[in-house]
Amino acid sequence: MRRAKRSHAASPQENGSRTSSMALDFKDYVPAHLTFLANKISSGASAVYRPRFGVGITEWRIMALLAREAWVSPRWVSEATGLDKGAVSRSIQSLREGGHVEVRPDQYDRRSQILALTPKGLALHDRIVQLARKREQKLLSGFSSEERALLTQFLARMESQVPAANALAEEPESGQ
Repeated sequence: MRRAKRSHAASPQENGSRTSSMALDFKDYVPAHLTFLANKISSGASAVYRPRFGVGITEWRIMALLAREAWVSPRWVSEATGLDKGAVSRSIQSLREGGHVEVRPDQYDRRSQILALTPKGLALHDRIVQLARKREQKLLSGFSSEERALLTQFLARMESQVPAANALAEEPESGQ
């Protein structure tokens, strides 16, 4: 992981009390690695998908979910993808306007809507997924099949710990 370039080297007097002995070293901090990696992968995907297919990464994530699970609520899309409800709503509207998503009232709750890809949306999904798989192959090209399986297991295990890590926000701050 590269460090951000500094505009100038700070003198010891400038640093003084402006740094912390507890500061994170991003090259050894796993959440930073994951965040930086996810951001780079997502922005790269958007840079590739939007000009070629007219959809960005948020629309793509929604399409990928709907290709596996049809007729789900926008709330479920948000929960399953981890995307913000507002971003999901805007992206669904864009996909709907493009003829890629159909929206219907939920027969069990008329106040809610459910979504599915249209045939046009499914066709676009299938075109994009080919490129998505190629990007995945490039990202993992230095890994053996055993390492890929381990990586997937490690990431799934880490993901299962997110609720416990997020619950720390509810604990009182210590050391103050």
